[in-house]
Amino acid sequence: MTLEGRSALVTGASSGIGAVVAEALAAAGARVGLVARRKDRLEQVLARCREHAPDSTMWAADLSDLDAIADLAADAERALGGVDVLVNNAGMPKRRRVQDLSPAEAEDVMRLNYLSPVRLTLALLPGMIRRGRGNLVAMGSVAARLGPPHEAAYAASKAALTAFWESMAVDLDGTGVRVHVVQPALIAGTELFTLPGNEEPISDLSDALPPQEVAAAVLDVLATGRFEQYVPGWFSEMASGKAADVDAFVAGVKEWTRDRFQP
Repeated sequence: MTLEGRSALVTGASSGIGAVVAEALAAAGARVGLVARRKDRLEQVLARCREHAPDSTMWAADLSDLDAIADLAADAERALGGVDVLVNNAGMPKRRRVQDLSPAEAEDVMRLNYLSPVRLTLALLPGMIRRGRGNLVAMGSVAARLGPPHEAAYAASKAALTAFWESMAVDLDGTGVRVHVVQPALIAGTELFTLPGNEEPISDLSDALPPQEVAAAVLDVLATGRFEQYVPGWFSEMASGKAADVDAFVAGVKEWTRDRFQP
């Protein structure tokens, strides 16, 4: 698909992956709407998007406020003349063992990472169906398929999002609306690894890829119609290997984790 003359709404667009994806969409010709909590950072991203797409705009909003999402969607449709591409990128980590996880923390992660993109998608979907076209992109994570240690809440939220998207892809067959999930691994320049209230990452962050790799994957699934794309791509082999023998995979992750925490 060509993005010239199309509109795109990107959540979590004030930094990291969301900012880079928004700029890539604008550079490809889309009029972009940006959503995030931090107005000052959002304005900086908007200025860069407007270098390519002068009619781009923004909304400073907290997507964990689920009851406000319907109004946000209506505002975006009016301002953008309908939303052709939705990139649900906003999310939060909660890196800690389940022994140290509170019910409230698990609910906070699910609210932002799963319930808010579902609400925003369902609010914008009728317009896409009416126009006979649209692309719904979920920013998942390899955690959705691989269940990493100390990330139960985060992994569960991304797994729920992926499962919803899989079923939605089938339900929307024939409507002209296409459905995509991008599953990144370690990505540099994001705040998932530095936010307070989280344990230090277990993984070696020196292997992290630049967020431009994720933006390229988003543009690729929009162009090809592909449902799922891993970043890097070889993680698809790891996911299929796990599916072939879950017990062996879990045993291997236990051993890997024990090695990381040995004195």
